[in-house]
This record gives sequence, structure tokens and C-alpha cells, in this order.
Amino acid sequence: MHGDRSSASAGSSPSGHRFRALVVDDEPPLVQVVSGYLTQEGFDVVTAADGEAAVTVAQQTSPDVIVLDLMLPGIDGVEVCRRVRAFSDAYIIMLTAKTEEVDKLIGLSVGADDYLTKPFSPRELVARIRAMLRRPRAEEHEPAWEVRTFGALQIDTTAREVRVAGQAVELTRTEFDLLDALSAHPRMAFSRHQLLERVWHGEWYGDDHVIDVHIGNLRRKLGDDAAQPRYIRTVRGIGFRMESG
Repeated sequence: MHGDRSSASAGSSPSGHRFRALVVDDEPPLVQVVSGYLTQEGFDVVTAADGEAAVTVAQQTSPDVIVLDLMLPGIDGVEVCRRVRAFSDAYIIMLTAKTEEVDKLIGLSVGADDYLTKPFSPRELVARIRAMLRRPRAEEHEPAWEVRTFGALQIDTTAREVRVAGQAVELTRTEFDLLDALSAHPRMAFSRHQLLERVWHGEWYGDDHVIDVHIGNLRRKLGDDAAQPRYIRTVRGIGFRMESG
């Protein structure tokens, strides 16, 4: 879906596929407001009021995006995120009523793509969802087959598969998109703003600290050490680049 394609609503792809959103929160008024905004944007909306129900509904309905509260009855949003990631690559936006940074980092470390702190504007939430769903998919652009190799790291850009020493590494969509952007130009030092532009295409509404969180997750999953990096190097005062060797 592209920003200049006015004929397509936020809730559907250019091919006409209606996106499905799962809204998970134990506050009925919030669920009603968020669901209303998403429905108005053309989404098919399903809801759940607790963690166990959220996992079940996600399995049954295969949502494209999940709006997930951190604090839920039963299992919390972090555990829901872990379980959902075992079978789904849906975009996940975590909602938290706490302002401590650790809550945000924990949410992203288990596979969430973004977070919002309550209270938030439903319009901002919809704008972030719209921006994520506009990000290009490999199958939409049919790129040439390419496998990039960085030592023991192999990145198959067509299959969107990553291996380290032959072992498959499971990445979220956002993590893969960042790795894809960095590895496409291994000698280029990207600023956080440049990475936001390449991955979110200029439609990021939060702060650029989210890049550091995702880079940290990438390093952990790739077995990379920030102090002695094999794959992703921090460029002081600028941002990050891939090691070319």
C-alpha cells in the first residue's frame, strides 16, 4: 500500500485484501474506541480481553497487526507476544500504562515492532499502523535472488531468511528490514534517521531510540558482540553500519 494511492483505504492492500487487526485490552472503552477508529479505516477488527484469549484469537484469525496491552489478566502482553511469535509474523504494537523505559524495551525484545504509552491518540495509533502496513513486502516487488554473506552470516533477501553458521535465525519483520537495509550497503554508515526513513519510509511518529532497541535485538539473535562486532558496528556520533568482511 502506498501513501499516494488515495483509492486504497488504510485497511486494505492495493490488491483489495482487507487487513485484519486484533485489539487486545481489558478496558472495554479503550477497545471500543480503537476498534472504532480501525473499522472506520477499513480494517476487519477482532478483539480479546485477556492474554489467553488473545493467543487463541490470533491463531484462529491470522491478523495482520495486533494492538496488544502490556498488562492483561492472566498472562501478560509480553508472554502473549512470545507465544504469538511462535506462529505469526503480524506487526505488534504494545500498549503500556507505565513510563519506565524497561517496560518498552522488554516488549520490543520479545518481538513487538512498536510501542505506545497510555494515554495515546487513537489517530496516532492508526497512523503508525498505516505506516507499518505500507512497508514493501518482498513478494510485492519480486526482487532478484540475492544471498548476502558476512562471514558466518547469510542473508537471503528473497526468502527473507537469515542463517548464522548454517543455523536459521528467527527475526521479526522489523528486525529483518533493518538488517536488509544495513547489509545492502555494507560500507555505508547509516544514521538512525536514515534507517527510520528506509524501514518506515518517513512515517515514523516516535523517537529514534527504537532503532537502538531493534539493533540490540539483532545483535543478540546473531550472536554479535557490540564491543567486538562481527556484523553490526556502532559508528560513534553517526549510527550503525555492517562489517564488510
